[in-house]
Amino acid sequence: METGSLAAALEREHQEIDAGIAAFSASPGDPRLLARAILALRRHIYLEEELLFPLLGEAEPALRAPVLVMLREHAQIWAVLDALEREPGGGAGRALCRQLASQLLHHNMKEERVLYPRADDVLPQAAAGRLRAFLSTGELLEGWVCVKARPETRDAGR
Repeated sequence: METGSLAAALEREHQEIDAGIAAFSASPGDPRLLARAILALRRHIYLEEELLFPLLGEAEPALRAPVLVMLREHAQIWAVLDALEREPGGGAGRALCRQLASQLLHHNMKEERVLYPRADDVLPQAAAGRLRAFLSTGELLEGWVCVKARPETRDAGR
């Protein structure tokens, strides 16, 4: 099992996703590049919302407020991903990719500066190990939608 920093592993995943989006933007017309980046980003959001964020909130209650901000931003990102899947090509797709890249730049910076470093400090070794294992082999559950993009939470204004 990998013993390196969990924060560094999560940041690497950010970089890989960003590179996939940039590759599509540089070479429009190959929807496979975009599809891979979208799937990787959805999987990453799943990892954070289902595994990382609950553990962080439990280990350090002061992180619950920043986690709520990340959940709201995930819903905004999710909506762009949905739109990109419907309209991957042409001017609309390029505009959506630019929007997504901008959202991720700001969102990732907050996660990397506020949440990820705390993961290394406050998570028990076993929990960190489960997260690392998911990074290596975990898959997005079919049909899963981020928390704040689900109709029941979106409509409730949470």
